[in-house]
Amino acid sequence: MAAETPKMAESIEDEEHDSKEMVLQRYFLQEWKLVKSLLDDIVSTGRVKDLSSVHTIRSIVDKYQEQGQLLEPYLESMVSPLMLIVRSKTIELGVASNEVLEVIKPLCIIIYSLVTVCGYKAVIRFFSHQVSDLELAVSLLEKCHGSNSVSSLRQESTGEMETKCVILLWLSILVLVPFDISSIDTSIANSNHRGGGEPTPLVIRIVGFSKDYLSNAGPMRSIAGLLLSRLLTRPDMLKAFISFTEWVTEVLSSTTEDVVNHFQLLGAVEALAAIFKAGSRKALLDVVPVVWNDTSVLIKSTFAARSPLLRKSLVKLTQRVGLSCLPHRSPSWRYVEFYGFRFNVTNVRLFQGKHSTLGQNISLTDQLSHGVGVDSSILDHNDSPQEEDIDVPEIVEEIIELLLSGLRDTDTVVRWSGAKGVGRITSRLTYSLSDEVLSSVLELFSPGEGDGSWHGGCLALAELARRGLLLPVSFPKVVPVVIKALHYDIRRGPHSVGSHVRDAAAYVCWAFGRAYYHTDMKTILEELAPHLLIVACYDREVNCRRAAAAAFQENVGRQGNYPHGIDIVNTADYFALSSRVNAYLHVAVSIAQYDGYLYPFMEELLYNKICHWDKGLRELATTALSALVKYDPEYSANFVLEKLIPCTLSSDLCMRHGATLAAGELVLALHKCNHTLSKDKQKNIAGIVPAIEKARLYRGKGGELMRSAVSRFIECISIARVSLPDKVKRSLLDALNENLRHPNCYIQSATVEALKHFAPAYLGKKDDKAVNDIMLKYLEQLTDANVAVRRGSALAIGVLPFEFLAGRWKIVLPKLCSSCVIEDNPEDRDAEARVNAVKGLVSVCETVTEARECTDINSVDDGMSLLLYIKNEVIQSLFRALDDYSVDNRGDVGSWVREAAMDGLEKCTYILCKRDSLGISNKSPGVGSVSEQIKKEMEDKQMQLLFDANLATNIIGGIAKQAVEKMDKMREKAANVIQRILYNKTIFVPYIPHRNYLEEIIPNEADIKWGVPAFSYHRFVKLLQFSCYSKYVLSGIVISIGGLQESLRKAALVSLLEYLQANEKKAQNERISREVSLCTDILWVLQKYKRCDRVIIPTLKTIEILFNKKIFLNMEAETQVFCAGVLESLTVELKGSKDFSKLYAGIAILGYVASISEPISIEAFAYLVTFLAHRYPKIRKVSAEQVYLVLLQNGDLVPEDKVEKALEIISETCWEGDAEEAKHQRLELCAVANIETGQLKKSDHGALSKNSRQSAIGTDENASYSSLVGSAGF
Repeated sequence: MAAETPKMAESIEDEEHDSKEMVLQRYFLQEWKLVKSLLDDIVSTGRVKDLSSVHTIRSIVDKYQEQGQLLEPYLESMVSPLMLIVRSKTIELGVASNEVLEVIKPLCIIIYSLVTVCGYKAVIRFFSHQVSDLELAVSLLEKCHGSNSVSSLRQESTGEMETKCVILLWLSILVLVPFDISSIDTSIANSNHRGGGEPTPLVIRIVGFSKDYLSNAGPMRSIAGLLLSRLLTRPDMLKAFISFTEWVTEVLSSTTEDVVNHFQLLGAVEALAAIFKAGSRKALLDVVPVVWNDTSVLIKSTFAARSPLLRKSLVKLTQRVGLSCLPHRSPSWRYVEFYGFRFNVTNVRLFQGKHSTLGQNISLTDQLSHGVGVDSSILDHNDSPQEEDIDVPEIVEEIIELLLSGLRDTDTVVRWSGAKGVGRITSRLTYSLSDEVLSSVLELFSPGEGDGSWHGGCLALAELARRGLLLPVSFPKVVPVVIKALHYDIRRGPHSVGSHVRDAAAYVCWAFGRAYYHTDMKTILEELAPHLLIVACYDREVNCRRAAAAAFQENVGRQGNYPHGIDIVNTADYFALSSRVNAYLHVAVSIAQYDGYLYPFMEELLYNKICHWDKGLRELATTALSALVKYDPEYSANFVLEKLIPCTLSSDLCMRHGATLAAGELVLALHKCNHTLSKDKQKNIAGIVPAIEKARLYRGKGGELMRSAVSRFIECISIARVSLPDKVKRSLLDALNENLRHPNCYIQSATVEALKHFAPAYLGKKDDKAVNDIMLKYLEQLTDANVAVRRGSALAIGVLPFEFLAGRWKIVLPKLCSSCVIEDNPEDRDAEARVNAVKGLVSVCETVTEARECTDINSVDDGMSLLLYIKNEVIQSLFRALDDYSVDNRGDVGSWVREAAMDGLEKCTYILCKRDSLGISNKSPGVGSVSEQIKKEMEDKQMQLLFDANLATNIIGGIAKQAVEKMDKMREKAANVIQRILYNKTIFVPYIPHRNYLEEIIPNEADIKWGVPAFSYHRFVKLLQFSCYSKYVLSGIVISIGGLQESLRKAALVSLLEYLQANEKKAQNERISREVSLCTDILWVLQKYKRCDRVIIPTLKTIEILFNKKIFLNMEAETQVFCAGVLESLTVELKGSKDFSKLYAGIAILGYVASISEPISIEAFAYLVTFLAHRYPKIRKVSAEQVYLVLLQNGDLVPEDKVEKALEIISETCWEGDAEEAKHQRLELCAVANIETGQLKKSDHGALSKNSRQSAIGTDENASYSSLVGSAGF
């Protein structure tokens, strides 16, 4: 059995490995087939023939930028063949050939794309590294050294930069050959190389190229630094290293402030940092004083102050200089975990030396694992003498000081580099010195330090903990600081800073969980857990919430059995915390049920969140606080509520706003928990609003916030039915009435919600004088000059209870109906007031009819008169509101009214249908499906009903019109309203014409994209085949076809043409029938909306487009009728018009009509000719063009022998010139065309029909034309 265990383990490992490979292939398999085929083509031909294949491979590889490990299994099969081609082609063609670069540049683009995704370390493993390749690569680098990229855009790159990067990386591998480079360099024989450690010509060339690339702004700079670090740290490169150090010293001491010098400075520092990382300590010690001197001066210079990247590189160089000064050692006092037990290194050494049996080992480890920190007696007795003998150079103190100052830097990258430097250097210090470093780090958390210092300090603590350099004995000093950092949030004007500090503090807690044994962390975790979960649930920033949750999860997973740990981790997962609302209202509430979290959570909300600077967060915090009340109502009432009431009068706006909201939410939550407040508490709560008014907190800054908060507070106490004195009731009602007058819509909405609950809770019965006064006041305010008062009053009437409205609906409904109409005085017009009137009107109808069904107060006749009033007056008012197309500087504000009207029509439909169904079946169909019997009775019963077919047609047609207009939001709203009417499961809506076809057009499916023009128009245009809906649909769709938005116009026109020519298999008569029907509807629109430019102009444009598409030309007699109707409409619409687009469309239509056969063409031509003498030159010119085209197309208008003369007059006259000359030429044309002067005057437009206006045109034509241009918006 024991022998089988290794085999089983091995098979499990194989299965895991195979499954991993399968997962990797599953992610990359589809692209790999394509990539492999492209690579095979490249390898087979030995070069890239088509550059598109390179761009294809690069685009595929770029998709894996954040998951580069998925490509690693394929790197060898991708990189090795390409590098082999690079090497072989270089040898084959020779470096001197110009063709070699053209071959290898596309290959290097592919290789470098893999470097950017997977990292250079993973890719260079598959580069060829033969000794003979070194000189080859240097020569190749020299070849491409002078070439520059033709474009800085990566997509347009031709491979120069990528080639240099790949060759530099190749050299960074080749310079590691285990032979003396002088034995490889063949150029020594042809040079004056003296030997004796002097750099060979090959080395000089490499160093020279690398120095040039250190001044580069691109990736070559860091790669050149890598190359130099590997080359100059070779044992045979001492003199070259010294020479390079001298060059770097010159660069660092340079004071030239240009761009090239800046990048050269960066490159030199990065190269030095790479050298100090790769070089041996013995070789580096000699240059430490020089390098450190230059570094310490440079980091204090203005260069470093302006460049975060330079400061980061200098801090990195500083820490590596410090590491070179200290011998590499593993400190004996370091905290480590060894097979699940806590040890320090000294104890491990003692354990290995003095104990040989397993039982002794276990007993010792047991003893060692039950302490809080390191055994001080063992530490002092065994290690202190050795540690005191360690020689720490004085320069290290300066280095540590610089690293600590780096923790205070303003840039995160510098602080992060400094934190890693502190951790690395501390790992080589004695315990006493490391304790001093820790003390210095803790000083960064003093109150006087900025947020950067706190962030850097947290990063340093995390690094010390990860490396076992922060011992448990230091927890009492460190943990309180970490807890403060978890809640670090400093107000800065209208915002706050500290999210990066809280995120770093969570990282410290995460590091604690990974570094320490559970016995040492037990008490610490109990202390940290509530704070971590507070941040995880209630932090404003999502990254902080997730970081705190990850830290808690790490501690729970590694520290053993923590109470409810797994349940909490499952609740507060990565995705659950992504939404702040979900974190506050669900995750936190779920965690609060466990012991130890409720009171910290409530205190966090009470002291920190309800007074937060973010208004949205304050409001969310008050709701979250009320959600926790159910766990301890007594504590909430006796402690939390008592704390909140005084805060409602705080001088801080955020505090009093949050406290007022929280007090109301808390009272409501206590009411839901059936907790009865004492009389004293109710008295204190009742005095909150009067106290706020007495303190005049509605005025000045934050007055609007307090008004909305007070409204919500009144709503909450009204629902909870808190006992209020009569004086307070009047005070609260006055406060609500005052807020109703406020112009802020959010305050009005909050006030209306409060009044909705306040009125039935605290106001009198329906016959009270106070109720009458309130109703009269609101009704009078519907006609107030102040638009804000009108808005608030309409909404207020809509939420009043049934008792207020039962006997007064005959007064209320007419008033609201009149308020829905557009005001006569333009200065009094207000779209929001009309919207609120529509909403209030519908709400009153619902309130009165719904409550009447449950009471026997009123007679049947009175109830029927109410329903008839709704049918005859209310619905008609909603139809009028559906035609509200008011426009102001905000755009189509009438759409708000139309949207409310559609909702109102839907609700009124349900009211009437429900009453009809009750009248038929003597019972109300319950929630669910309507019985077939009721449907049948509704359809077949021959009796006068409230909801009939005519009303159904008007409602569906009016809403369908909105479904084909130009606003996406309105189309979607209209389609959804019709969908709800068709498929309502509670109330069946009967008598809808062509219901089955409507259900095909509008299926009962969710998430249909009705706002997409191509989708919605294609469906709704099919309603044109039904005469009951066609006029509504056409009057809407012409607005879209003739509109300004090109995409909308195109979608609507395509749908209409597809409808007219839908089925080629249909008979010609069928298509003509559709065209005839469309003609009839167009003429109806022209008559219905006469002189309404909003509809007429798009309609004329639509007619012009349809004529251009050869529609209406094959209807025989109907064509003449249609053209006559259009011509009649044009004589009205174009008379005296100053609208350019209207005149253009009308003239174009006249041109089409005049091109048709007699008799209508003669009349249209005569009317068209009148525009040749129009007062506006542009119109004369356009008219002349149309007349010319008509004469070419219709030769019957002018005698055959006079056509040439007519065309000559049109073409040779300057119609944009003098108006009198234009009139003279027009008369000459009329004589040629046999158009009588009387006929001309009869057809003449208004601008030329009056002598007075003609004289005005003649004297001031330019002034008149400029007025046209100004009115047209040009």
